[in-house]
Amino acid sequence: MELKKITKLLEKELESKRFEHTKGVEYTAASLAIVYDVPIEKALYAGLLHDCAKGIPGDEQIKLCEKYDLPVSDVERDNPGLLHAKLGAYLAKTVYEVDDEEVLNAIKWHTTGRPAMTMLEKIVFIADYIEPNRKMLDNMYEVRKLAFTDIDAAIKRVLGDTLKYLGEGTKAVDPMTKETFDYYNK
Repeated sequence: MELKKITKLLEKELESKRFEHTKGVEYTAASLAIVYDVPIEKALYAGLLHDCAKGIPGDEQIKLCEKYDLPVSDVERDNPGLLHAKLGAYLAKTVYEVDDEEVLNAIKWHTTGRPAMTMLEKIVFIADYIEPNRKMLDNMYEVRKLAFTDIDAAIKRVLGDTLKYLGEGTKAVDPMTKETFDYYNK
């Protein structure tokens, strides 16, 4: 499916703030793709579709994952907001007709990351965090600068801050986030 058609569909499906964020991630992913020599079209598709399942309520995300045989961990069951990434990859393939496994994996891993990410996966992971519409966090300036000069350092910083934030709250940490942090911290 063409990007323009997907954009029109997502504009109808997503709340306006989420759609704005989505467009910001698409733009930022394309910009990072230029810097890191990744095909821009792949970055555009992955950035545009990364949150395509975000508007689905958590309990429905669990049901859909079960229906489509997508595994749901205990942490995801307790925090269904994490499921939008794997469900989004499934929807990108089945609804939006994306058959590029690299794009689908970038969507799947954009929330937790994973050890040894491809460059496209890294780009979408970071673009989701630094896109221009994001709330300014204490470290945003530094992470944005790092993203365009040393993407691995940016990933390490984002994961460290995420783990610190989750450790201070009541939400459980997805084991993949910790595993990814340990990988990039070596």
